[in-house]
Amino acid sequence: MPNQIIFTPEAPAPIGPYSQAVLAGNTLYISGQIALDPDTGELINENITEETHAVMKNLEAVLRGAKFAFSDVVKCTIFIRDMGQFGTINEAYGQYFKSNPPARETVEVSKLPKNVNVEISCIAVK
Repeated sequence: MPNQIIFTPEAPAPIGPYSQAVLAGNTLYISGQIALDPDTGELINENITEETHAVMKNLEAVLRGAKFAFSDVVKCTIFIRDMGQFGTINEAYGQYFKSNPPARETVEVSKLPKNVNVEISCIAVK
């Protein structure tokens, strides 16, 4: 079965040569999402809580576009610019995984696309 490219207008269009997600068999690989408003293309970053929720909503839109849900997520990677914001990001992120949270790592990086503070990618399996 060939890989299926996933695209939904409910999430921001890619800002480079990549897909929002790729479905390979029963595994969905979602590219890193940042806090872009899918309708306007503007950043949603008044504060780190709002920015993290916007990222999670974009991930949710891609999941939904592929007929997956947060309950199908098995792995996330979080890239943040300031480890000092880890607690606040973690609190917002945790609201989307009420039980059985996925495996995860969080990495502090010096810079992210469009100078955002947080980017999250994930892998989901049905």
